[in-house]
Amino acid sequence: MSTRTPPPATTTLWRPTGPAELALVAESGWRAWPPRLPDQPIFYPVLNRDYAIRIARDWNVPASGAGYVTRFEVETDFLARYPVRQAGGRTILELWVPAEELGEFNAHIVGRIEVVDEFHAAPAD
Repeated sequence: MSTRTPPPATTTLWRPTGPAELALVAESGWRAWPPRLPDQPIFYPVLNRDYAIRIARDWNVPASGAGYVTRFEVETDFLARYPVRQAGGRTILELWVPAEELGEFNAHIVGRIEVVDEFHAAPAD
């Protein structure tokens, strides 16, 4: 009789991103977030889709012409090391992952990172 280890419990996270970061995620096979740039000491996934949509639409589109919302699963036990940060109102919740821990964070992603929403700048007339 074989005993199977159940899959780890996961938590759904969301990440608003622009086209350059999304291209690097695609290069990873949709399995990892790219290393942070020198001026980006924190990787911050968010805890709800609505907050991610607001950032993608209101920040990424003006900055780069497009914004995307991604969804991905991370092992819940691993995430316990990152306290939930309230970055504004009660639904503005983030995790702050230090840049130097992003490789380990990526190793705990379960499945693929997927695009669930996208926003584009209006065409110029």
